[in-house]
Amino acid sequence: MSAKKKLHRDFDDAVTFVNNYMEPLPADLLLKLYAYYKIANKNFNNPGSKTPLINAFKANALIQAQHLDRNQAMKSYIDLVKKEIKDKK
Repeated sequence: MSAKKKLHRDFDDAVTFVNNYMEPLPADLLLKLYAYYKIANKNFNNPGSKTPLINAFKANALIQAQHLDRNQAMKSYIDLVKKEIKDKK
């Protein structure tokens, strides 16, 4: 398996893990995951919350991660899930 395919598979696995995770997660962690996910999926639409404050936090998270390319965002997402969720169980 190529490194690119492995990265995509590991990213998809991490996203599935987070989507199925039932414990509450800290807001700062969720915002980082949100930004990495959006960049990894090349989704640059404006945040869609009906709450302006939430949109502001999401936009800020995207600004902080804007230096990452798609592959770096996937890797950052995977690493964050491992470090902050999986390894803390």
